[in-house]
Amino acid sequence: MSNEQQSVKMWSGRFREPLDSDFEKWQRSIVFDWRLLPQEVAASKAHASALIAAGILTAEEGAEIRAALDSIAADHASEEGQALVRNHPSAEDIHHFVELSLVNRIGSLGLKLHTGRSRNEQIATDLRLYVRTQISLVVESLAQWANALVQQAHAAGDSVMPSYTHLQRAEPVLVAHWLLAYVEMILRDVTRLQDCSARLDYCPLGSGAVAGATLVLDRTIAARELSFTAPTANSIDATSDRDFVLEYLHALTFVGLHLSRFAEEITLFATAEFGFVALPEAFSTGSSAMPQKKNPDLTELIRAKVGRIHGAAQTVTLLLKGLPLAYNKDMQETQEPAFAVEFVPQMLTLVARFTDALQFNRERMAEAAQVGYLNAMAAATYLVHKGVPFRTAHEKIGNAVRFALQEGVELRDLAINELRAFGPEFDEDFFAAVTLNATLDCHDVIGGTARERVHQALAAASDRIAGIARIARIAAISQEAVHAHT
Repeated sequence: MSNEQQSVKMWSGRFREPLDSDFEKWQRSIVFDWRLLPQEVAASKAHASALIAAGILTAEEGAEIRAALDSIAADHASEEGQALVRNHPSAEDIHHFVELSLVNRIGSLGLKLHTGRSRNEQIATDLRLYVRTQISLVVESLAQWANALVQQAHAAGDSVMPSYTHLQRAEPVLVAHWLLAYVEMILRDVTRLQDCSARLDYCPLGSGAVAGATLVLDRTIAARELSFTAPTANSIDATSDRDFVLEYLHALTFVGLHLSRFAEEITLFATAEFGFVALPEAFSTGSSAMPQKKNPDLTELIRAKVGRIHGAAQTVTLLLKGLPLAYNKDMQETQEPAFAVEFVPQMLTLVARFTDALQFNRERMAEAAQVGYLNAMAAATYLVHKGVPFRTAHEKIGNAVRFALQEGVELRDLAINELRAFGPEFDEDFFAAVTLNATLDCHDVIGGTARERVHQALAAASDRIAGIARIARIAAISQEAVHAHT
């Protein structure tokens, strides 16, 4: 194909003046939407199937177009091939690139593929396919991290640690109970992503530029071929909807927040002041000045990444907030924020490996859980069982704690006559009620840190994570099948 043919725009018939050269370079999206080549090829093949059914293409023409599209995808699957796409000298966007490449391979037949469709519906479809795939990758990686947390919880057994409120020691909990708190966050993240995936799973192909295709196309053909639930219901909405991008980014913001909280706690717990955990050397770095240092670079970087994710969500929010229906060029700018968070699955995979490699100082954690009157609430509960109103019991134990502080001892070290100075309800059975195990097991409710409850929760979490992993694998296989079939 000649350079003149290569430079022809998909829309140039109405225009007589060339684009300003600087503006032409500035407005091109091929420099970032090259990532959508697999999705563009899959969607184009699905559209070809619809054109065959409509009688616009013969079966032989459709087969030739589909084979050429496959060759385009194969030729540009490598890093070198991807570089050729994004550095193409004249393609405006990924749609233009595929059309130029198609015509270069099969001549004017390639021009027939655009019959009955618009780039507005193409990008809406490509982005849905892309986000759907990314969600599957994130969910699969979340399952890996959740599984690493569960394995650590199993290994921890009945080891204890302090829990914290206001960053002050509160009550003893099982280490497994603390780890399972993050599993619950992950499970919520998964449901948000799955909800987003379900809502975006409708195919815009056949929506045209804004009012619907001008040909009588069976839209269910493309939707079925791309494994969408159904075609979209309204052409105006289909071509202007980017809710799914924003929802995806907001869901990832929650993932980032939870990762950041975990990273912050591990960073604190790895300090000499806590000494609860040893950082894996494979995920840490040293200091160029201080030979003794082992720095928590992985957790610090994770803690920072949430800013990039949140920034992407905010960018898309501001892009969409004032747009009239339907497609506007502004929407081109929603792509880069979506691409900017491609690092999330890899980050989660690294966190999973990091979590698996953590070594907890169980002795130090247990020691911290047994000093500082962390059994005070259990002590108050003891009095409640003696018939004392909780507010009164709270006051009595508070007085006992103040006395113990003055004496430099724990509640368990006070003599029975000293305890009875705060109330006649104290008896010898008090000491059994404030042991470490009793303090744990008095929280015998669903979701509590009683040992048996945590054992049950751990088994339930393992089953739930296994279910997520199965769903993620099925989704991945299904999407691979889409690309293989189409």
